[in-house]
Amino acid sequence: GNHIKRGDTMNRIRTDLAIETKEILEGKEKKSINGVESFEESIGDVKVTKVNIVTNEGEKAMGKPKGSYLTIEIKEILNYDNESQMAISQIISDKLKEYINIEPFKTVLVVGLGNWNITPDALGPKVVEKLFVTRHLKELMPDSIDERMRPVCAIAPGVLGLTGMETSEVIRGIAEKIKPDMVICIDALSSRKMDRVNTTFQIGNTGISPGSGVGNRRMELSLKTLNVPVIAIGVPTVVDAATMANDTIDLVIDEMMSQSKNGTEFYSMLKSIDKNEKETLIKEVLNPYLGDLVVTPKDVDLAIETLSKVLANGINLALQPFMEQQDIDAYLN
Repeated sequence: GNHIKRGDTMNRIRTDLAIETKEILEGKEKKSINGVESFEESIGDVKVTKVNIVTNEGEKAMGKPKGSYLTIEIKEILNYDNESQMAISQIISDKLKEYINIEPFKTVLVVGLGNWNITPDALGPKVVEKLFVTRHLKELMPDSIDERMRPVCAIAPGVLGLTGMETSEVIRGIAEKIKPDMVICIDALSSRKMDRVNTTFQIGNTGISPGSGVGNRRMELSLKTLNVPVIAIGVPTVVDAATMANDTIDLVIDEMMSQSKNGTEFYSMLKSIDKNEKETLIKEVLNPYLGDLVVTPKDVDLAIETLSKVLANGINLALQPFMEQQDIDAYLN
């Protein structure tokens, strides 16, 4: 997750989701943030929110680079049948197309970030496994495939601990060699709310910031570092444990306040608790025990499998605008 500095009065927000950073800042300030716009729409029971950071002031407040961040929130991925999953893939595809501003014949490199040995961090590699990869087909058998097929290549570069190489160096080397016209990075993220875990997709056009993601991957993948546009797609698969404990205690305090009589000493004591100070205190108290502990649901194996399939389908459809799902399936099977 990101450790974001927000001036003296506010503690850092540990979340990779722009929508959550915005909610927290607006909640604390009780007003909209200058330089940040947002738009909401519902597609059936799927909620889509776009957060645009448009000024330097907005960038500073949010602790995220200027650009556009789109969030797709679904109810519960594991209860969806194939048809419902396909409908979500279609929404992901439609929204992703808004960010793919290159011609259909231009090459895209898809990067699956993460450690395939750790389930909540394995989303990227699992999506790459299910992608419709076509660059070699265009080169090896150009006559037997549709000439409108986009060249797509993909890699899951692993993590520093597995390879001994900084992921950003691996990707930069590949990008310099094959010269893609766009890079799409897929990453597992950290969220603040348990109900957003494994049910939220974020698409952003600013690439990957240093220190984001479950594995805190310490590098930047962006237009600046790769010299091509970088789209980042992420799903929160974990929640920071200290944040969860803090939010739980907030709920308990609110509940106790609603149950106690206004004007009593106990009520006054609860009302005088400074939430910022409390958050710092909880972090300090929990740190020796929890450290950087993150929490993930126990059905995470099945969830990652399903999410990676839904996401891969969405990416495949977005990257191949002239192909239908059944055409892509015919190549994959």
